[in-house]
Amino acid sequence: MEWKNELKPLFWLTAVFLLCFYLPVGIPRFDNALKEALELTKWYAQEHVLLCLVPAFFIAGAIGVFVSQQSVMKYLGPKANKFLAYGVASVSGTILAVCSCTILPLFVGIYKMGAGLGPAIAFLYSGPAISVLSIIITARILGLEIGIARAVGAISFSVVIGAIMHFIYRKEENDKVIAMADIPEPEVARPLWHTAFYFFLMVGILVFANWAKPANETSGAWHSIYYYKWTITAVFSALFAVILVVWFKLSAAKTALASAAVAAAWAGFPHEPMVPFVVGTIGLSIITSFDKGECGEWFKTSWDFAKQIMPLLLGGVFVSGLLLGRPGNEGLIPNIWISSAVGGNSLFANFISSIIGAFMYFATLTEVPIVQGLIGSGMGKGPALALLLAGPALSLPSMLVIKSAIGTEKTAVYVSLVAVMATITGLFYGAIY
Repeated sequence: MEWKNELKPLFWLTAVFLLCFYLPVGIPRFDNALKEALELTKWYAQEHVLLCLVPAFFIAGAIGVFVSQQSVMKYLGPKANKFLAYGVASVSGTILAVCSCTILPLFVGIYKMGAGLGPAIAFLYSGPAISVLSIIITARILGLEIGIARAVGAISFSVVIGAIMHFIYRKEENDKVIAMADIPEPEVARPLWHTAFYFFLMVGILVFANWAKPANETSGAWHSIYYYKWTITAVFSALFAVILVVWFKLSAAKTALASAAVAAAWAGFPHEPMVPFVVGTIGLSIITSFDKGECGEWFKTSWDFAKQIMPLLLGGVFVSGLLLGRPGNEGLIPNIWISSAVGGNSLFANFISSIIGAFMYFATLTEVPIVQGLIGSGMGKGPALALLLAGPALSLPSMLVIKSAIGTEKTAVYVSLVAVMATITGLFYGAIY
């Protein structure tokens, strides 16, 4: 036996054995942290997988099937018009309003289709960081000046970080352009506006199904949209079913059967909108998986994204909960350590705040009450802004997926840029206020 080849398996087997042997089961902090990890994973599965990730997987799959590489290269590629590419990518969050995990399938989709690293990274950062509602809530709860600073900082970050990433890896980006230069222009199967409307409806379903409840119970537009969100989602879904049959040649009989099942679920569970949503998702998956044309390829590509990303996300959420717990609850790291580390406006406080934000998982809009609580515990305004700029855009689960898409080195550079820029911005903001 060649023991040299067996050393690595032996090391990992020994490490796993020792970990299991010395598990601190019975110690209150560990037991509570394990409970928090399971609670966070359960909450994530209930609140984000069906409503956020599943639509995002379908959108990512559609990018891979219905959007040509030439189109992506033209508008988002390394040689695309920089003003247009970064402009579109940097404000995408105002439309999507999704968390750091939901943006990942979309990022992976456009990057694999040939988008330049710079615009793709700008899109990756801006997606969860520049939600209009989150900016409004930040200004209302934490103060107008920090709300404005967050909006300006997030938009600036997306462009600057994307541009720096492009500059660092410019040789690789140029090689990508050369490699894709000879790809033949595909035949156009349908008018561009058909495809655009198709994506518009899918994004509409994603946005309105996840429309968050406003913090202030008023009769304003945000609250009205929240009240009718499922009706709006149903209208978008019905239109989507129609165009799948008319423009994308999906089986009319099977689509009608799936639509009837959704209608029956809605009639049977009028106060449980998740039930018809799940029924519709299952129905769409079944009829597209058996399709022999474009829709079948769409499902296959979406399923490939799901297989690649879901295990990493769930594992990352579990580890994040184990270390940091849920909002208002502790994991292995005591909250008092965090509160004491982010007081004042020192370089250390801002840096620690940005690192905590980068690794902790924040669902959409939850970062504001968390920061509010930390400010009440003595957190400085500079570190608060640093956490708001780093937190929503990054998380341990998202890092694992980004690593699988662009590699360890690029992921480390991206995370470092976010942390450093958040630290500097927080330090500057704290010095002013």
